[in-house]
Amino acid sequence: MIARRILIAGAALPLLARPSFGQGRFPNRPVRFLIPWAPGGTLDGFMRLQAEMFQREFGQSLIIENQPGARGTRSAIQLVTQARPDGYTIAHHHLSVIRHPFLTQRPTWHPVNDFTYIMQQSGFVFGHVVHPLSGWNTLADMWAAARARPGQLSYGTSGIATSNHLAQEELCEKEGVQMIHVPYRGTSENITALLARQLDVIANSNAWQPGVEAGQMRLLAVWTRQRLRSFPDTPTLLDLGYGMSVTSPYGIAGPKGMDPEVTEFLHQAFRKLQFSDAIQAYMQRNDMPDEYLGPADYTAFARERSVYEERMVKRLNLTID
Repeated sequence: MIARRILIAGAALPLLARPSFGQGRFPNRPVRFLIPWAPGGTLDGFMRLQAEMFQREFGQSLIIENQPGARGTRSAIQLVTQARPDGYTIAHHHLSVIRHPFLTQRPTWHPVNDFTYIMQQSGFVFGHVVHPLSGWNTLADMWAAARARPGQLSYGTSGIATSNHLAQEELCEKEGVQMIHVPYRGTSENITALLARQLDVIANSNAWQPGVEAGQMRLLAVWTRQRLRSFPDTPTLLDLGYGMSVTSPYGIAGPKGMDPEVTEFLHQAFRKLQFSDAIQAYMQRNDMPDEYLGPADYTAFARERSVYEERMVKRLNLTID
């Protein structure tokens, strides 16, 4: 609570001191922000709102460029690793970027050393969702059914080697059950399949929320650290004793070798925006978890997480080659 009060107080600070270089103060031209997902959705809106505020605060545009493809590891990430480390090209950074080098025999970047970690921001809301006709009212009910029918029940995710895929496999390992993984292109396809009774469980992000609220689907558990305001009676994985929360946290990174002054300026700029009233209200409306970390802690997280990603990729024998 003390840390949170300090952070929120920091949002009320006056205009940040801007680093001075030979060509003037940073930023003296638009900053390019690459998002490796298609336009639309909560995350895209989150960054576009910050872009509007960045322009007002610093007098320069934060230009949002959506470049989807290959689980968020195609154009945007390749462009940021190849960019000049001057702070004018930065990107949305996520766990698939850390995981990707372990999925191929020919990695094109190192998950830690080839990036400058600027700030971790938020994450996704995942959950276990089933059809009401399943008869399952709790996650324990689902596991019991999976145990009674080994290798027969199916769960849907947004793709192979995604964070929710790895997390569900870890949960299956903890429970000693086997389930069939069915990868889809997104939660909307999971929902269609579940409502058609072609899928037993959704283990994916919260595009399922309207359907759950309408009674078309049943939410058994959420994967955030704390219960959701929208579903206060639904337990978390931590409540259920699994000792884990899964939000696939994401943030902002740039190319390796960025000037520490520019890195810290961008960190403080986005920190100020994130803890502003407008962004906090947006996060609350969308049940977005607070996953804030500064540059040093975000780098340490990436280093630690890369060990986990490598272990899970090897255990599940995952590859994109």
